[in-house]
Amino acid sequence: MRYKLAMFDMDGTILDTLQDLADATNAVMAMHGFPTHSVEAVRSFVGNGALKLIQCAVPAGTDSAMIDTVLGDFKIYYGKHSADATKPYAGVPEMLRALRAAGIRTAVVSNKPDFAVKDLADRYFSGLFDFAIGDREGIRKKPAPDSVLEVMKALGCTAAESVYIGDSDVDVETAKNADVDGIFVNWGFRSVETLRTHGAEVIVGEPEEITRLIMG
Repeated sequence: MRYKLAMFDMDGTILDTLQDLADATNAVMAMHGFPTHSVEAVRSFVGNGALKLIQCAVPAGTDSAMIDTVLGDFKIYYGKHSADATKPYAGVPEMLRALRAAGIRTAVVSNKPDFAVKDLADRYFSGLFDFAIGDREGIRKKPAPDSVLEVMKALGCTAAESVYIGDSDVDVETAKNADVDGIFVNWGFRSVETLRTHGAEVIVGEPEEITRLIMG
């Protein structure tokens, strides 16, 4: 077996959350009288956490106090609507079950708010993850390695025994900064060209490929 621990990004990697993120973003934009955005525009905003999403979504020049207000409203709205249209990518639950059956530890490490990460992991993947963490106060977000290192320590795995799976340039940098191998998917929120530009070497097109690579 090649790895003992597989850590996954959430948005764009194991869950298709884009429509709910776009709907929540546009709901709070409308709430505050700001222009709304296309789903494709919101796709380009996500990956660096909720604050960055809102900073990208509000009009240029919006002051920090208003951004904080909009962010708070976004968290409330998204907390109620995070599972309206969200669904696992085809083949992902089966891939996770295969890894678990082989004795491989699994975790989610996301820049999504921590409450949403835990809720969605339990809702869609109950019993399939040993650990699920998101953005929390006092912890640097990806691409900082902090949360990845926390998971490895908690689950007793070394960098050489671990792999990080994601869909974005942020995930490529996260794997590098944590000094772990990376596997990157082509069905997520960033293009293959973007992944390669940022140094991704292993890019897959099907969840079954992840299973094969992890299990060696």
